[in-house]
Amino acid sequence: MTGETLRVIVADDQEIVRTGLVMILDAQPGIEVVGAAADGARAVTLALDLRPDVCLFDIRMPGTDGIEATRQLAGPGVANPLAVVVITTFDLDEYVYAALRAGARGFLLKEAGPDLLVQAVHAAANGDALIAPNITARLLAAFAGSGPESVPAQPLSPLTAREEQILAAVARGRTNNEISAELHISLSTVKTHIASLMAKVGARNRVEIAIWAYETRRLGR
Repeated sequence: MTGETLRVIVADDQEIVRTGLVMILDAQPGIEVVGAAADGARAVTLALDLRPDVCLFDIRMPGTDGIEATRQLAGPGVANPLAVVVITTFDLDEYVYAALRAGARGFLLKEAGPDLLVQAVHAAANGDALIAPNITARLLAAFAGSGPESVPAQPLSPLTAREEQILAAVARGRTNNEISAELHISLSTVKTHIASLMAKVGARNRVEIAIWAYETRRLGR
């Protein structure tokens, strides 16, 4: 997406919040808000009509909520999924997990501030995932300390040592650039490893890679 204007739609049932998000994003160079909605059903209609680069959805909206809207646009079985970032006032683990399961590429609290919001939009547009760091850390602890409800799918072939390193980094919310710097490998090498991980674990994107890492308790190895 480098050099192109990112087209974004915003959905929030509170007018003052919706207006504020639109103003923050429209003030950023390289970002244009092309639509806004007060409920999830309208957001889905707008998204399918406009095909924006990123959708920014509140979770709690009347009728179709943000999680269901995300599922309809980015969930399993969607042929051409859109990039969705979920933003909410409510710091609840079940919301985070449900949003990621529905296909969201990012999860932020409304208190995160403009800088993190803009980072999340750019990350989602680039195929990365940005989850508020405090939420990521808590989710890791929660998943590490609870037993699985079902046995997660095993990889089609064993992961290499480098893939295990990249898996852990992705699960901690690291971007491709951060992984490249941390592991001292090129950006193209990171992308190659992530593509291999997706194929091996049956994931469509890096968020699904992270979920698989949580469920298989592979973190900390």
